[in-house]
Amino acid sequence: MAPDEAGTRSGWTFVTNHARVLAAIARNPGVRLRDIALESQLTERAVQGIVTDLEQGGYLTRDRVGRRNHYRITAGTRLRHPAEAGLSVEALLDLLAPTHRTDGRGPATEDDTTRPHGPEHPGRPAAS
Repeated sequence: MAPDEAGTRSGWTFVTNHARVLAAIARNPGVRLRDIALESQLTERAVQGIVTDLEQGGYLTRDRVGRRNHYRITAGTRLRHPAEAGLSVEALLDLLAPTHRTDGRGPATEDDTTRPHGPEHPGRPAAS
């Protein structure tokens, strides 16, 4: 890998494309793949493949609502890598999409802070 202008190796990022796509869906469960692609700087085809991966992995479900897809993140799913064993997807989304919801009802609102708190994140709304 060639160094960039600052003399560091380029080509890597802290957040994977799968995490970017999941965060975009968490922020807006009715988002179009085209909009995710623009936001994530990926091709629509790549986003489509990632959404399929996330569905097959049990991280989200897709429902058809009229002519659009509506996504629901599966609450309680765990990150896949052994180094993050035990960490939930909700913990990741707390960082990447702080106003996320897993119940498929759109972005979280101030009223959602009245939901019961989960054991993983005291003081934070629990996933439904």
